[in-house]
Order: sequence, then C-alpha cells, then structure tokens
Amino acid sequence: MVKEEKEENRGSVEFQVFSFTNKIRRLASHLELHKKDFSSERGLRRLLGKRRRLLAYLAKKNRVRYKKLIG
Repeated sequence: MVKEEKEENRGSVEFQVFSFTNKIRRLASHLELHKKDFSSERGLRRLLGKRRRLLAYLAKKNRVRYKKLIG
C-alpha cells in the first residue's frame, strides 16, 4: 500500500489486515529467538484470530476487495 493510502484509510479492513500481518511477522521472528515466551505466543494467537475474522468478513462482504488483498 502507498503511504498516502495508509494514512487516509486507517480504519479500512485492508489496512487493519496489513497492520496485523506486520505485527504477526514481528512476533513470529521474536518467538524464533525466545521459544518459551508464552505471553507473546498468546498475543500472536490473538492477532492471528483477529486477522482471520477480518478476512472472513471481507470475503463475505466484498469478494473483489478480498481477492485483491489476498493477491
């Protein structure tokens, strides 16, 4: 996403999924180094669930935007 688009559409489903994906990647790399950090693992699971629910919502409401986001 272009920086201008991100600033304008912070509440959009696409931006939220993009933001969750970045947080998930950061937490996953953290957990590779700190395997016994269970509180971070719990946070990662919550983020994965939120992202999954947002993607399911977008797939149900607007299939075109969902396909564009996945692609």
